[in-house]
Amino acid sequence: MSTVQVVGSSDHPELVFSDNFNVAQPFIDRHLDEGRADKVVIYTIDEKVTYRQLAENVNKWGNALLGMGLAPGERMLMVVKDCPEFFYLFWGAIKAGIIPVPLNTLLRAKDFAFILKDSKCSAVLYSPEFSAEVESALDDVATKPSHILKVEEVAELAIPASADLTAIDATAMSECFWLYSSGTTGEPKGVVHVHRDIIATCELYAVRVLGETEDDIWFSIPKLFFAYGLGCAMTFPLWVGGAVVLDLRRPTPDTATEMVRRFKPTILAAVPTFYAAWLAHDDFNKADTASFVRCVSGGEALPADLQTQWGKICDAPICDGIGSTEALHIYISNKIDDIRPLSSGKVVPGYELRIADDGGNDMPVGEQGRLLLKGPSVTENYWNNPAKTAQTIVDGWLDTGDTYYRDEDNYFYYSGRNDDMLKVGGIWVSPFEIESALIEHPKVLEAAVVGRDDDAGLVKPEAWVVLVNGDERSDVLADEIQEQCKNNLAPYKYPRWINFTDDLPKTATGKIQRFKLR
Repeated sequence: MSTVQVVGSSDHPELVFSDNFNVAQPFIDRHLDEGRADKVVIYTIDEKVTYRQLAENVNKWGNALLGMGLAPGERMLMVVKDCPEFFYLFWGAIKAGIIPVPLNTLLRAKDFAFILKDSKCSAVLYSPEFSAEVESALDDVATKPSHILKVEEVAELAIPASADLTAIDATAMSECFWLYSSGTTGEPKGVVHVHRDIIATCELYAVRVLGETEDDIWFSIPKLFFAYGLGCAMTFPLWVGGAVVLDLRRPTPDTATEMVRRFKPTILAAVPTFYAAWLAHDDFNKADTASFVRCVSGGEALPADLQTQWGKICDAPICDGIGSTEALHIYISNKIDDIRPLSSGKVVPGYELRIADDGGNDMPVGEQGRLLLKGPSVTENYWNNPAKTAQTIVDGWLDTGDTYYRDEDNYFYYSGRNDDMLKVGGIWVSPFEIESALIEHPKVLEAAVVGRDDDAGLVKPEAWVVLVNGDERSDVLADEIQEQCKNNLAPYKYPRWINFTDDLPKTATGKIQRFKLR
C-alpha cells in the first residue's frame, strides 16, 4: 500500500512517501481498510455513493479504460459534469497509470480544439451536455484521438469489467494528472502535476490550516474541472474520509440554497462573486447557514464589505486565501480564528514565499513586489511549453504573476496582477481574447478590455470600443456586440460594460495603454 508520513515541526512540515506510491491507493483503497466501506462519500439529488461503491467503480472504470486500449502514460481529456462518474474516471485512470486531464466545461470549440492538438491526447471523454462544442472541436482537428466516447458509453464498458485493479507502480514524483490554465494570449497551458501534489494540498492546507475532519460534508460552488473545485469537491473530503455534495447543474443562488437545505454541508467553498450573489438573494437567510462550520473563499480577492455582510447571516466567517492551478490549491490563507480583513492571510505551512523586485531582490516589509512561490504541490513544468516554463519557474521559484506586499506580522496583501490578466468569478481571463471577440463584429474597428469593479467590489470585464462609423453608437448596438461576445466566449468572459470612444490610448509603437483606460 502506498503510504505517506508527515515529519518536521508544525511550522515546517515535510511529506515523506513510500518508494512505490500511487495516490489512488490512499484516496480510494485505504478507506475500505479503515472501515468506511458503508459510509456515504458522495451525495447527489439522485443517488448516494458509498466508499465501497466508489472503490468498486474506480476499479471497473479503470479496467474499462485499459480494455479500450489506453496505455499508461497516455493522456485522457475529460469534459465531464460534476457527478460520481467524474470520480470513477479520474481515479480509475490514475490507478491504471493513464493521465486524466479535466477540462473547463465552459470552454468553446476553438479552446477544445487547441487543447486536443496541444495535449496529443489518446482519448476524449465527455458528458452529452457538452457534445456541441466538443464535437465541433473534433471536426476542426486533423489528427483525432483514438478513443472518443461519451461518459455513458464508458459506463457501459465498465459494467462487465473486473472490480479488481492493481495500482500501477509509480512514485510520488511520477506524472499523475494535468490541468489547463489560461495563458496571457488566451491559449491554455497544460500544467503537469505529480502524485505528491494532491497529498500536499490536502494535508498542509485542508487539514492543518482549514481544520477539516472525517465528519465534514463539503459543498463546493466551483466545479471539479477547476483546481479550486477539484480540491474542495473531491480530494479534500476523500483525504480525511469525509463526504461531498455534488450538483451537476450550473450553480445559482437558487440551486445552491436548495442543496444546502437538503444536505446541510459543514464546509462551504465559493468565490466572492458567488457570495455576493447569494447575499443579494431574497430566499437565503441565516437558517440556511446553520450547518456551516467553515466557509472558504478563493479565486479572487474578497472585499471587506462582503465579509461583514456574510457575518450578519452566518456564524462561520469566510476564510479567504489565494491559490493557483500551478500550485494546485491555496498556499496563502486566513484561518477561522485568525482573520485579517483585506489580507489573503499567512503562508500555508510547508510553502515558502518571497516578494521581489524585477531584479529578483527581496522587498522590505510594506513594499510591493512580485510574489514568488515554492512548495510541495507546485508544478515543475508546463506541457510542451519550455519557454513559458523557463519564464515562470526560475531556480525552483514560481512567479505567480501577482503583485503583493506583506506587513510586519507576515500577513500578505494582494495589489493586482503583473500583467493585464483579469480574475473574473475566480477564473483567469485574457483581455486579448475578449478583444479578439469584440473586433469580430463588423462595426467594431478597435477594442480594449480592462477590469472594473462592480457594485460588490468584484472585477468584471469592461470594453472600450472604437466603431468603424462613430455615428452608429447606440445602446442597441452595445447590446448586439455584448450578445455576440456571449455567443463566442465562455459565459463568464463577456464584457459587462460597453463604452464607445473615438480612439484608444496607445504608446508610440501602437501598444494599447490599458492602464489609462483603468
